[in-house]
Amino acid sequence: MRPRHTFSAGKERVRMIQLTRLNNKLLIVNSDLIKFVEQSPDTLVTLTTGEKIVVLERVEEVLTRVIAFRRSVLQGLSQIWDPSSAHPSSPPSLAQSPGPPDPEPKK
Repeated sequence: MRPRHTFSAGKERVRMIQLTRLNNKLLIVNSDLIKFVEQSPDTLVTLTTGEKIVVLERVEEVLTRVIAFRRSVLQGLSQIWDPSSAHPSSPPSLAQSPGPPDPEPKK
């Protein structure tokens, strides 16, 4: 199953990760706020705010969802930077860029 990480908020699309509390209620988390994730035996997500959330997903699944979210963000950036390609493109290296124009010969 592919992790869901895109949610509609009006016309805008908000990308965060979806987790499940122990009471089976869905929880949407901004992955930028995750400080660390522990397994002992339940999965405890600690946010940078100090809040701690216990979720049903295992540590590996939380990590998979965070990576999928970040890939989607980077994929969007690569399309903005190079709309002709859905793949990340790299800027031309200095070796490939043309040097300064040759000076005109003196008469």
